Amino acid sequence: MASEKNAETSERQAPGQPSPLGQIRVAGGLARAIETLNPAYFALVMSTGIVSIAAHYQGFGTIASALLGINAAAYIVLWIMYIARIVFFTQRFRNDFRDHTLGMGFFTAVAASGVLGSQTLLLTGRFTVAGALWSVTVALWFCMIYGLFTGLITKEEKPSIAQGINGGWLLAIVATQAVTVLSTAIAPFLHIYREPILFMAFITWLFGGMLYIWVISLIFYRYLFFHFSPHDLTPPYWINMGAVAITTLGGTGLIAGAPGSPFLFELTPFLKGFTFFFWATATWWIPMLVILGVWRHGYRRFPLRYSPLFWGAVFPLGMYTVCTHRLAEVTRAPLISAIPKGFVYVAMAAWLITFLGMLHEILAGLNASKARP
Repeated sequence: MASEKNAETSERQAPGQPSPLGQIRVAGGLARAIETLNPAYFALVMSTGIVSIAAHYQGFGTIASALLGINAAAYIVLWIMYIARIVFFTQRFRNDFRDHTLGMGFFTAVAASGVLGSQTLLLTGRFTVAGALWSVTVALWFCMIYGLFTGLITKEEKPSIAQGINGGWLLAIVATQAVTVLSTAIAPFLHIYREPILFMAFITWLFGGMLYIWVISLIFYRYLFFHFSPHDLTPPYWINMGAVAITTLGGTGLIAGAPGSPFLFELTPFLKGFTFFFWATATWWIPMLVILGVWRHGYRRFPLRYSPLFWGAVFPLGMYTVCTHRLAEVTRAPLISAIPKGFVYVAMAAWLITFLGMLHEILAGLNASKARP
Protein backbone atom coordinates (compact mmCIF):
# COMPACT_ATOMS: atom_id res chain seq x y z
CA MET A 1 0.00 0.00 0.00
CA ALA A 2 2.79 2.39 0.86
CA SER A 3 4.50 1.78 -2.46
CA GLU A 4 1.24 2.42 -4.32
CA LYS A 5 0.78 5.71 -2.41
CA ASN A 6 4.37 6.72 -3.21
CA ALA A 7 3.78 5.98 -6.88
CA GLU A 8 0.57 8.00 -6.86
CA THR A 9 2.32 10.86 -5.05
CA SER A 10 5.21 10.82 -7.50
CA GLU A 11 2.77 11.17 -10.37
CA ARG A 12 1.09 14.21 -8.76
CA GLN A 13 3.63 16.86 -9.60
CA ALA A 14 3.22 20.53 -10.22
CA PRO A 15 1.84 21.31 -13.69
CA GLY A 16 4.50 21.34 -16.35
CA GLN A 17 6.99 19.29 -14.27
CA PRO A 18 7.75 15.70 -15.34
CA SER A 19 7.27 13.11 -12.59
CA PRO A 20 10.28 11.12 -11.33
CA LEU A 21 8.51 7.92 -12.37
CA GLY A 22 7.97 9.32 -15.85
CA GLN A 23 11.63 10.28 -16.05
CA ILE A 24 12.65 6.75 -15.10
CA ARG A 25 10.41 5.32 -17.80
CA VAL A 26 11.84 7.65 -20.46
CA ALA A 27 15.38 6.82 -19.35
CA GLY A 28 14.56 3.13 -19.57
CA GLY A 29 13.18 3.64 -23.06
CA LEU A 30 16.37 5.45 -24.12
CA ALA A 31 18.50 2.63 -22.73
CA ARG A 32 16.48 0.09 -24.72
CA ALA A 33 16.83 2.25 -27.84
CA ILE A 34 20.62 2.29 -27.42
CA GLU A 35 20.79 -1.44 -26.69
CA THR A 36 18.73 -2.35 -29.77
CA LEU A 37 20.18 0.35 -32.04
CA ASN A 38 20.47 -1.02 -35.56
CA PRO A 39 24.14 -1.08 -36.67
CA ALA A 40 23.04 0.35 -40.04
CA TYR A 41 21.44 3.49 -38.58
CA PHE A 42 24.24 5.69 -39.95
CA ALA A 43 22.43 5.21 -43.27
CA LEU A 44 20.36 8.17 -42.05
CA VAL A 45 23.46 10.37 -42.42
CA MET A 46 24.40 8.76 -45.74
CA SER A 47 20.94 9.41 -47.17
CA THR A 48 20.56 12.93 -45.82
CA GLY A 49 24.01 13.90 -47.07
CA ILE A 50 23.58 12.60 -50.61
CA VAL A 51 20.07 14.03 -50.98
CA SER A 52 21.48 17.38 -49.82
CA ILE A 53 24.20 17.17 -52.49
CA ALA A 54 21.60 16.24 -55.11
CA ALA A 55 19.46 19.22 -54.10
CA HIS A 56 22.50 21.51 -54.29
CA TYR A 57 23.37 20.39 -57.82
CA GLN A 58 19.80 20.96 -58.99
CA GLY A 59 19.57 24.47 -57.56
CA PHE A 60 17.72 23.82 -54.27
CA GLY A 61 20.24 25.66 -52.13
CA THR A 62 17.99 26.27 -49.11
CA ILE A 63 16.98 22.62 -48.90
CA ALA A 64 20.60 21.53 -49.25
CA SER A 65 21.72 23.80 -46.41
CA ALA A 66 18.86 22.71 -44.14
CA LEU A 67 19.74 19.07 -44.72
CA LEU A 68 23.37 19.82 -43.88
CA GLY A 69 22.31 21.14 -40.47
CA ILE A 70 20.12 18.09 -39.84
CA ASN A 71 22.91 15.80 -40.97
CA ALA A 72 25.57 17.28 -38.71
CA ALA A 73 23.26 16.92 -35.70
CA ALA A 74 22.31 13.36 -36.63
CA TYR A 75 25.96 12.39 -37.08
CA ILE A 76 26.87 13.61 -33.59
CA VAL A 77 23.82 12.02 -31.91
CA LEU A 78 24.42 8.68 -33.59
CA TRP A 79 28.08 8.62 -32.53
CA ILE A 80 27.03 9.32 -28.93
CA MET A 81 24.54 6.45 -29.09
CA TYR A 82 27.03 4.08 -30.72
CA ILE A 83 29.72 4.84 -28.14
CA ALA A 84 27.19 4.41 -25.33
CA ARG A 85 26.23 1.06 -26.85
CA ILE A 86 29.86 -0.06 -26.92
CA VAL A 87 30.37 0.98 -23.27
CA PHE A 88 27.11 -0.23 -21.71
CA PHE A 89 26.06 -3.06 -24.02
CA THR A 90 29.43 -4.42 -25.06
CA GLN A 91 28.38 -8.03 -25.57
CA ARG A 92 25.37 -7.07 -27.68
CA PHE A 93 27.67 -4.90 -29.80
CA ARG A 94 30.16 -7.75 -30.25
CA ASN A 95 27.41 -10.16 -31.25
CA ASP A 96 26.14 -7.77 -33.92
CA PHE A 97 29.67 -7.19 -35.19
CA ARG A 98 30.15 -10.92 -35.84
CA ASP A 99 26.69 -11.47 -37.30
CA HIS A 100 26.46 -12.21 -41.03
CA THR A 101 23.19 -10.29 -41.36
CA LEU A 102 23.79 -7.32 -39.03
CA GLY A 103 27.57 -6.91 -39.14
CA MET A 104 27.72 -5.24 -42.53
CA GLY A 105 25.55 -2.45 -41.17
CA PHE A 106 28.62 -1.05 -39.36
CA PHE A 107 29.98 0.00 -42.74
CA THR A 108 27.38 2.78 -42.71
CA ALA A 109 29.55 4.64 -40.18
CA VAL A 110 32.35 4.71 -42.76
CA ALA A 111 30.12 5.80 -45.62
CA ALA A 112 28.34 8.39 -43.45
CA SER A 113 31.65 10.03 -42.52
CA GLY A 114 32.70 10.15 -46.16
CA VAL A 115 29.39 11.50 -47.44
CA LEU A 116 29.22 14.14 -44.69
CA GLY A 117 32.76 15.21 -45.58
CA SER A 118 31.85 15.59 -49.25
CA GLN A 119 28.65 17.42 -48.33
CA THR A 120 30.48 19.83 -46.01
CA LEU A 121 33.18 20.60 -48.56
CA LEU A 122 30.72 21.17 -51.39
CA LEU A 123 28.25 23.33 -49.47
CA THR A 124 30.57 25.29 -47.16
CA GLY A 125 34.06 24.94 -48.61
CA ARG A 126 35.45 24.08 -45.15
CA PHE A 127 38.41 21.95 -46.05
CA THR A 128 39.52 21.54 -42.43
CA VAL A 129 36.27 19.79 -41.48
CA ALA A 130 36.27 17.74 -44.66
CA GLY A 131 39.90 16.76 -44.09
CA ALA A 132 39.15 15.62 -40.55
CA LEU A 133 36.21 13.55 -41.79
CA TRP A 134 38.44 12.08 -44.52
CA SER A 135 40.87 10.89 -41.82
CA VAL A 136 37.99 9.34 -39.87
CA THR A 137 36.63 7.72 -43.04
CA VAL A 138 39.96 6.15 -44.03
CA ALA A 139 40.72 4.91 -40.50
CA LEU A 140 37.24 3.43 -40.05
CA TRP A 141 37.33 1.82 -43.48
CA PHE A 142 40.64 0.10 -42.79
CA CYS A 143 39.40 -1.23 -39.44
CA MET A 144 36.03 -2.35 -40.80
CA ILE A 145 37.15 -3.92 -44.08
CA TYR A 146 39.65 -6.18 -42.33
CA GLY A 147 37.99 -6.49 -38.91
CA LEU A 148 34.54 -7.46 -40.15
CA PHE A 149 35.66 -9.85 -42.87
CA THR A 150 38.24 -11.49 -40.59
CA GLY A 151 35.57 -12.01 -37.94
CA LEU A 152 33.13 -13.56 -40.39
CA ILE A 153 35.76 -15.75 -42.06
CA THR A 154 37.03 -17.16 -38.75
CA LYS A 155 33.57 -17.62 -37.27
CA GLU A 156 32.96 -21.30 -36.53
CA GLU A 157 29.19 -21.43 -37.06
CA LYS A 158 28.05 -19.82 -40.30
CA PRO A 159 24.63 -19.49 -41.94
CA SER A 160 23.76 -20.70 -45.42
CA ILE A 161 23.87 -18.29 -48.35
CA ALA A 162 20.08 -18.05 -48.26
CA GLN A 163 20.14 -16.94 -44.62
CA GLY A 164 23.36 -14.93 -44.53
CA ILE A 165 23.51 -12.87 -47.72
CA ASN A 166 21.43 -9.74 -48.35
CA GLY A 167 21.76 -6.30 -49.89
CA GLY A 168 23.41 -5.02 -46.73
CA TRP A 169 26.62 -6.77 -47.78
CA LEU A 170 26.97 -4.15 -50.52
CA LEU A 171 27.55 -1.54 -47.81
CA ALA A 172 31.17 -2.70 -47.88
CA ILE A 173 31.35 -1.38 -51.45
CA VAL A 174 29.55 1.84 -50.52
CA ALA A 175 32.05 2.46 -47.70
CA THR A 176 35.00 1.76 -50.01
CA GLN A 177 33.75 4.14 -52.67
CA ALA A 178 32.99 6.79 -50.04
CA VAL A 179 36.76 6.83 -49.48
CA THR A 180 37.26 7.29 -53.24
CA VAL A 181 34.71 10.09 -53.55
CA LEU A 182 35.99 12.14 -50.61
CA SER A 183 39.63 11.55 -51.61
CA THR A 184 39.06 12.96 -55.09
CA ALA A 185 37.19 15.91 -53.55
CA ILE A 186 39.98 16.94 -51.15
CA ALA A 187 42.94 16.12 -53.44
CA PRO A 188 43.00 19.58 -55.14
CA PHE A 189 43.52 21.19 -51.72
CA LEU A 190 46.55 19.03 -50.91
CA HIS A 191 49.09 20.28 -53.43
CA ILE A 192 52.13 18.17 -52.54
CA TYR A 193 50.00 15.15 -51.61
CA ARG A 194 47.61 15.47 -54.55
CA GLU A 195 49.13 12.65 -56.60
CA PRO A 196 49.33 10.08 -53.74
CA ILE A 197 45.75 10.86 -52.69
CA LEU A 198 44.47 10.43 -56.25
CA PHE A 199 46.41 7.20 -56.63
CA MET A 200 44.86 5.87 -53.41
CA ALA A 201 41.43 6.92 -54.69
CA PHE A 202 42.10 5.06 -57.94
CA ILE A 203 43.05 1.89 -56.05
CA THR A 204 40.01 1.97 -53.75
CA TRP A 205 37.81 2.63 -56.80
CA LEU A 206 39.14 -0.47 -58.56
CA PHE A 207 38.90 -2.60 -55.42
CA GLY A 208 35.34 -1.40 -54.75
CA GLY A 209 34.35 -2.28 -58.30
CA MET A 210 35.81 -5.76 -57.97
CA LEU A 211 34.19 -6.26 -54.57
CA TYR A 212 30.82 -5.29 -56.09
CA ILE A 213 31.20 -8.03 -58.71
CA TRP A 214 31.98 -10.62 -56.01
CA VAL A 215 29.08 -9.69 -53.74
CA ILE A 216 26.42 -9.02 -56.38
CA SER A 217 27.16 -12.44 -57.87
CA LEU A 218 26.22 -14.07 -54.56
CA ILE A 219 23.11 -11.90 -54.22
CA PHE A 220 21.95 -12.64 -57.77
CA TYR A 221 22.56 -16.33 -57.16
CA ARG A 222 20.43 -16.00 -54.01
CA TYR A 223 17.70 -14.32 -56.07
CA LEU A 224 17.54 -16.96 -58.76
CA PHE A 225 18.14 -20.29 -57.06
CA PHE A 226 16.67 -20.02 -53.56
CA HIS A 227 13.14 -19.57 -52.27
CA PHE A 228 12.26 -15.87 -52.43
CA SER A 229 9.47 -14.39 -50.31
CA PRO A 230 8.35 -10.80 -49.66
CA HIS A 231 10.05 -11.01 -46.27
CA ASP A 232 13.38 -11.57 -48.05
CA LEU A 233 13.10 -8.40 -50.14
CA THR A 234 14.23 -5.95 -47.45
CA PRO A 235 14.89 -2.26 -48.29
CA PRO A 236 18.71 -2.72 -48.35
CA TYR A 237 18.29 -4.55 -51.65
CA TRP A 238 18.10 -1.08 -53.18
CA ILE A 239 21.82 -0.90 -52.42
CA ASN A 240 22.17 -3.24 -55.40
CA MET A 241 21.83 -0.02 -57.34
CA GLY A 242 23.28 2.38 -54.78
CA ALA A 243 26.63 0.58 -54.50
CA VAL A 244 27.27 0.76 -58.23
CA ALA A 245 25.95 4.34 -58.36
CA ILE A 246 28.51 5.53 -55.81
CA THR A 247 31.14 3.62 -57.81
CA THR A 248 30.06 5.73 -60.78
CA LEU A 249 30.43 8.87 -58.68
CA GLY A 250 33.92 7.80 -57.67
CA GLY A 251 34.80 7.39 -61.34
CA THR A 252 33.57 10.88 -62.16
CA GLY A 253 35.84 12.29 -59.45
CA LEU A 254 38.83 10.50 -60.97
CA ILE A 255 37.92 11.76 -64.46
CA ALA A 256 37.61 15.32 -63.14
CA GLY A 257 41.02 15.04 -61.43
CA ALA A 258 42.77 13.44 -64.41
CA PRO A 259 43.93 16.69 -66.11
CA GLY A 260 46.01 17.54 -63.03
CA SER A 261 47.48 14.05 -62.69
CA PRO A 262 49.86 12.65 -65.34
CA PHE A 263 49.15 9.13 -64.11
CA LEU A 264 45.35 9.42 -64.33
CA PHE A 265 45.45 11.46 -67.53
CA GLU A 266 46.86 8.50 -69.44
CA LEU A 267 44.04 6.34 -68.07
CA THR A 268 41.20 8.72 -68.98
CA PRO A 269 39.65 6.48 -71.69
CA PHE A 270 39.72 3.54 -69.26
CA LEU A 271 38.13 5.66 -66.51
CA LYS A 272 35.35 6.90 -68.78
CA GLY A 273 34.58 3.45 -70.16
CA PHE A 274 34.34 1.75 -66.79
CA THR A 275 32.44 4.65 -65.23
CA PHE A 276 29.77 4.36 -67.93
CA PHE A 277 29.78 0.61 -67.37
CA PHE A 278 28.96 1.12 -63.69
CA TRP A 279 26.34 3.77 -64.48
CA ALA A 280 24.62 1.46 -66.99
CA THR A 281 24.51 -1.28 -64.34
CA ALA A 282 22.94 1.11 -61.82
CA THR A 283 20.39 2.20 -64.41
CA TRP A 284 19.44 -1.40 -65.18
CA TRP A 285 18.70 -2.09 -61.53
CA ILE A 286 16.11 0.68 -61.13
CA PRO A 287 13.20 -0.87 -63.12
CA MET A 288 14.02 -4.30 -61.68
CA LEU A 289 13.84 -3.04 -58.09
CA VAL A 290 10.64 -1.10 -58.78
CA ILE A 291 9.00 -4.23 -60.21
CA LEU A 292 10.08 -6.30 -57.21
CA GLY A 293 8.80 -3.58 -54.87
CA VAL A 294 5.38 -3.61 -56.56
CA TRP A 295 5.36 -7.40 -56.31
CA ARG A 296 6.20 -7.22 -52.60
CA HIS A 297 3.79 -4.52 -51.46
CA GLY A 298 1.16 -4.58 -54.21
CA TYR A 299 0.76 -8.19 -55.28
CA ARG A 300 1.84 -9.96 -52.07
CA ARG A 301 0.41 -7.25 -49.76
CA PHE A 302 3.47 -7.05 -47.52
CA PRO A 303 2.85 -4.30 -44.89
CA LEU A 304 4.72 -1.06 -45.44
CA ARG A 305 5.91 0.51 -42.18
CA TYR A 306 8.98 2.44 -41.07
CA SER A 307 12.24 0.63 -40.42
CA PRO A 308 15.78 2.06 -40.14
CA LEU A 309 16.58 -0.13 -43.14
CA PHE A 310 14.49 2.17 -45.35
CA TRP A 311 17.34 4.69 -45.23
CA GLY A 312 19.19 2.10 -47.27
CA ALA A 313 16.57 2.64 -49.99
CA VAL A 314 16.69 6.46 -49.85
CA PHE A 315 20.46 6.61 -50.28
CA PRO A 316 20.55 4.93 -53.74
CA LEU A 317 17.94 7.34 -55.09
CA GLY A 318 19.98 10.36 -54.05
CA MET A 319 23.22 8.75 -55.20
CA TYR A 320 21.85 7.95 -58.65
CA THR A 321 20.77 11.58 -59.01
CA VAL A 322 24.22 12.87 -58.05
CA CYS A 323 26.27 10.37 -60.05
CA THR A 324 24.23 10.96 -63.21
CA HIS A 325 24.61 14.73 -62.85
CA ARG A 326 28.37 14.44 -62.38
CA LEU A 327 28.76 11.92 -65.19
CA ALA A 328 26.97 14.22 -67.62
CA GLU A 329 29.12 17.11 -66.38
CA VAL A 330 32.57 15.51 -66.69
CA THR A 331 31.93 13.57 -69.92
CA ARG A 332 29.69 16.13 -71.63
CA ALA A 333 27.05 13.49 -72.33
CA PRO A 334 23.89 15.52 -73.10
CA LEU A 335 21.61 12.49 -73.42
CA ILE A 336 21.66 11.80 -69.66
CA SER A 337 21.75 15.37 -68.35
CA ALA A 338 17.95 15.57 -68.03
CA ILE A 339 17.67 12.53 -65.75
CA PRO A 340 18.82 14.13 -62.47
CA LYS A 341 16.51 17.11 -62.98
CA GLY A 342 13.51 14.84 -62.48
CA PHE A 343 15.07 12.17 -60.30
CA VAL A 344 15.96 14.69 -57.59
CA TYR A 345 12.25 15.04 -56.73
CA VAL A 346 11.99 11.28 -56.23
CA ALA A 347 14.99 11.36 -53.92
CA MET A 348 13.74 14.32 -51.86
CA ALA A 349 10.24 12.82 -51.56
CA ALA A 350 11.66 9.47 -50.43
CA TRP A 351 13.83 11.24 -47.83
CA LEU A 352 10.89 13.26 -46.47
CA ILE A 353 8.58 10.26 -46.20
CA THR A 354 11.24 8.18 -44.42
CA PHE A 355 12.17 11.06 -42.10
CA LEU A 356 8.53 11.55 -41.08
CA GLY A 357 8.24 7.81 -40.51
CA MET A 358 11.30 7.94 -38.26
CA LEU A 359 9.87 10.83 -36.23
CA HIS A 360 6.58 8.97 -35.82
CA GLU A 361 8.45 5.86 -34.65
CA ILE A 362 10.49 7.87 -32.12
CA LEU A 363 7.41 9.62 -30.71
CA ALA A 364 5.52 6.35 -30.50
CA GLY A 365 8.44 4.79 -28.63
CA LEU A 366 8.57 7.66 -26.15
CA ASN A 367 4.83 7.48 -25.52
CA ALA A 368 5.07 3.73 -25.00
CA SER A 369 7.89 4.23 -22.51
CA LYS A 370 5.86 6.75 -20.52
CA ALA A 371 2.81 4.48 -20.48
CA ARG A 372 4.73 1.31 -19.57
CA PRO A 373 4.26 0.37 -15.86
